[in-house]
Amino acid sequence: MSGPRDSRRAREAAGPSATVTVRVQPRSSRDGVGELSGGVLRIRLTAPPVENRANEALVRFLARALGVPRACVEIVTGDRGRNKIVRVRGITREELYGRLGVKG
Repeated sequence: MSGPRDSRRAREAAGPSATVTVRVQPRSSRDGVGELSGGVLRIRLTAPPVENRANEALVRFLARALGVPRACVEIVTGDRGRNKIVRVRGITREELYGRLGVKG
């Protein structure tokens, strides 16, 4: 029988991961990282917020900016809104902020 401890062990065995709250600004003039304010990281995307295009653009942008495969970037919650929780496997939160050039 598996329980919460088993799933935690599985996550720990998989390596580090970072979870970050993101506020997406779709239809921006260019893709980019905004400021970190109140624990929320602002991301500007040129993609429109229709037919899941902004979500796909967010995963692609973060994977490229962080130097990780797209499979390591997952939108945990918020797939239908601007506020999202994103998990990135393979790096810590400090590494994530450092690679994006924000102070966390």
